[in-house]
Amino acid sequence: MTSSTDEYDLTVAEARLRGTEGPRWIGIRDGSIAAVSETPLPGARVVEADGALVTPSFVNAHMHLDKVYTLDLVGDAALAAYSGAGMDAALASIELASVAKDSYDEGRIEANARRCLRSGLQHGLRHVLAFADVDSRAGLRGVRPLLRLREEFRGVIDLQVVAFPQDGLLCDPGAEDLVREAVALGADVVGGIPWIEHTDTDAREHVRRMCELAAKHGRRVAMLVDDAGDPWLRTTEMLASELIRLGLRGRGVANHARALSQYSKPSLQRLARLARDAGLGFVSDPHTGALHLPVFELRAQGLPVALGQDDCEDAYYPFGRQNMLEVVFLAAHVLGASAGERLEALFDAVTTTAAQVLGIGGHRLAVGAPADLVVLNGSTLREAVAHHLPPRFVVASGQVVAESSSDSWLAR
Repeated sequence: MTSSTDEYDLTVAEARLRGTEGPRWIGIRDGSIAAVSETPLPGARVVEADGALVTPSFVNAHMHLDKVYTLDLVGDAALAAYSGAGMDAALASIELASVAKDSYDEGRIEANARRCLRSGLQHGLRHVLAFADVDSRAGLRGVRPLLRLREEFRGVIDLQVVAFPQDGLLCDPGAEDLVREAVALGADVVGGIPWIEHTDTDAREHVRRMCELAAKHGRRVAMLVDDAGDPWLRTTEMLASELIRLGLRGRGVANHARALSQYSKPSLQRLARLARDAGLGFVSDPHTGALHLPVFELRAQGLPVALGQDDCEDAYYPFGRQNMLEVVFLAAHVLGASAGERLEALFDAVTTTAAQVLGIGGHRLAVGAPADLVVLNGSTLREAVAHHLPPRFVVASGQVVAESSSDSWLAR
């Protein structure tokens, strides 16, 4: 804890911080947290927290941003298939949802994604792992708008754009060339979905090719793995093995991995050892689909697990606002984690742990860290999650970028 008699660019006054007693003043200068003090700090602008909880801003570790608000284009058939018991129709849901790509329009994708990002900004979002379909039906019509929005929102909401071969690689001729072209255009992350290939051999080849592409161009890897209720799916293991082989330790993300919930305990422990060696992070979206990653079992094995919104009003999920507090609220019910350390861990899964999974450094509320924080509605974590209202103030890169008056319920 430090303080200064100099005036700061921005001061957050009387903030409540997790794990501390009594109010704190946060001094911000040149886009960074310069001081955290138990006594008042002067600021050119002062934001009054009034005892509300202040935390790092939010990270959405899995979002199909090119598909937002497309549910009406495809109807409910894909949604019904994806959310069915056991998720045995997950593959069919992808095929049903792909009809939306026949009417892909870059202008509409960009407008919808911008609307979604603005909603996220109002809810304190700072970083997004943003998937864009790159395949023979979508072409590059999904990735180009997200690359433009990445520049438009840079410093306020930072996007990691994923070139994602949604319909497979070997079973979708031409997709691999499009992924390579997307990377050449500037996509940040190489994606993959190996479990939908026709054979295990093809799935392994899918992983190999995409990981080698990432290694060649210095990119990270994010793959949707084992997204069905089949315990024989082993593409998470394939991904971890390739990361190790290619020297990509700590540069990979396994999204969904729902089949792990069907593993025996010895199989899960064996995979966890391999994943730790690979530095593999995991992302779960437990409010979508009927199965979910065994979040707390993997955490107990020392693996970082983040949460994602996944979808907003598309073929796979009919709701969503990029409100990560709402995601925590839903996950708390699904995972039985409504109090204590488990609720704290879920909040970390949309803030600090999520940043770790995505390779984002310094995302914490500490002196020297980037000044990316939110003043929440509530003085405790339970209170903030229970109501999941927009933050009273959102600070990005040291500037107040959003404010909300929805805290009237907290009037004392």
